[in-house]
Amino acid sequence: MALKPVVLALSRSGEATAHRVAAVLGAQVHGREGRVDRADAFFGNALDHARDLFAAGVPIVGVCASGILIRAVAPLLADKRAEPPVISVSDDGAVVVPLLGGHRGANKLSAQIAAALDAVAAVTTAGDVALGVALDEPPAGWRLVNRDDAKGAMAALLSGAGANVVGDAPWLAELPKGDGVRLSATMTRQSDLGESHLQFAPLRLTLGVGCARNCDPAELAALVADVLAEADVSPEAIHSVNTITLKADEPAIIQLARGLDAPLCLFDAAALEAQTPRLANPSDVVFAEVGTHGVSEAAALAQAGAMGEFLVTKRKTANATCALVVAPEPLTAYAGRPRGKLSVVGIGPGQAAWRTPEVSRLVAEAEELVGYGLYIDLLGPLAIGKDRSDFPLGGEEDRCRYALEQAGKGKNVALVCSGDAGIYAMAALVFELLDRGPEQMGVTDAARRVEVVCSPGVSALQGAAARAGAPLGHDFCAISLSDLLTPREDIVKRLKAAAEGDFVIAFYNPVSMRRRTLLAEARDILLEHRPADTPVMLASSLGRPEEYVRYRRLDELQVDEVDMLTVVLIGSSHSKLAALGEGPRMYTPRGYARKIDGDLAG
Repeated sequence: MALKPVVLALSRSGEATAHRVAAVLGAQVHGREGRVDRADAFFGNALDHARDLFAAGVPIVGVCASGILIRAVAPLLADKRAEPPVISVSDDGAVVVPLLGGHRGANKLSAQIAAALDAVAAVTTAGDVALGVALDEPPAGWRLVNRDDAKGAMAALLSGAGANVVGDAPWLAELPKGDGVRLSATMTRQSDLGESHLQFAPLRLTLGVGCARNCDPAELAALVADVLAEADVSPEAIHSVNTITLKADEPAIIQLARGLDAPLCLFDAAALEAQTPRLANPSDVVFAEVGTHGVSEAAALAQAGAMGEFLVTKRKTANATCALVVAPEPLTAYAGRPRGKLSVVGIGPGQAAWRTPEVSRLVAEAEELVGYGLYIDLLGPLAIGKDRSDFPLGGEEDRCRYALEQAGKGKNVALVCSGDAGIYAMAALVFELLDRGPEQMGVTDAARRVEVVCSPGVSALQGAAARAGAPLGHDFCAISLSDLLTPREDIVKRLKAAAEGDFVIAFYNPVSMRRRTLLAEARDILLEHRPADTPVMLASSLGRPEEYVRYRRLDELQVDEVDMLTVVLIGSSHSKLAALGEGPRMYTPRGYARKIDGDLAG
């Protein structure tokens, strides 16, 4: 499991048990508001909160009735190979029930909890119950090569066929003996795998690689394939792909690690140079270029540790090198550091229901959250327990630089934006800084090597439009009225063009304490091109308890009822207000009236 579990406490009767479970797992307790006295974080609605955690990939241990958790996550169930564990624990701590993700950690967690509480773990997974082992979930340090065949093999064993274990795998020793299914515990390639023959590869191999800048990924992949064939080992036995930090952003190496489904681990030049006495092929040329006498050999050795030995020394092509080192035992930890990651996420207007599952997952996976303090606060329990760096309004450049440089240290960082991160938010500034070298007031080379992921959110204009009805049903545009970064004359030029084009317009940053005139000027420009009764929607604090929506005529739009938390939607000359039972709804027809009225017939 990549993420720590969260323990849910829904009542005082289960509160003590929840804290006992959390202590065992090193986890946080999230408690129901008004029902629990002590918790690391509080939530209002149990179903919504559990659903949000599940969508983010967070393992859930609920001290509550199983039915609550089932109802919460049922709408999200799709792929059991990707879903996090969900476990129910009775209030008195007597029973632990793994509901989902038995072979993704739930059974192991349940056993751990049950042992600590002196409880019964109600495991129902057939393999665990009948055989005491799940073939598709080998222990740390092992990988099942032919995972798709595990179901058939397990069915055979449950039907009475015995297992012939070949190799040293103590965790398979208690299986019933026989010739029905062969289980090979070896890193050597096997040619006859299937439902009657599973291979469990010990993660004993560390792969070291290097390459010239912009090496063809196919060249490096072919070299590695040749080395694995030379050693006659399975790629699934590779514990990690290892290289120097300078190659953190090398496409060939990144693609190689992804293709092997192995973590990419990075070492600085000093750490690699420390391996020089063990190198088979030290190079003064390499030292002159990058500060170490070897990259591929040194990186493989650094990962494997003092007992690692070469299985294949450095092999090279015109633009790539690789080496293979074997450790005496399966490796379960990782040396070096990962490639840094910056997730630029849009959390929507504020409410969790409008936040995408992908954004929730990226936030849950992040080690550090960076952003305007209010936006991080809006994440609620997802932000609890994480390092956070709050920046004030106006500190946009500082927060982007900081986030990139933290990722450059190998950290997983989330830059938190309201709405959509790519719409009047931080994504553009992140890429502008990345596009500048250090000599151009950009960021460091280390920061430029990080992985950057942008994840969309519900924008303010989308949220406002949904509350209104369908004002963006036809052509529209968005214009920021802030002249802090955009010359005023450019804003006016865009206003005139949008007015002449009869676009529905969403105004961002309509006013501030200092800026009070552009909105009125925009209103007057628009009145030259569309009727005075054109509908205008003012939407403030969307998705928050203080949300406030109202409609005005264009000629009645007043600056004083607009603030920085207000989105202003100006209709086109065709936009209308429909009088409905729940109040007026704004929409912009797209021309279907011609079809409805028969004007397009024939």
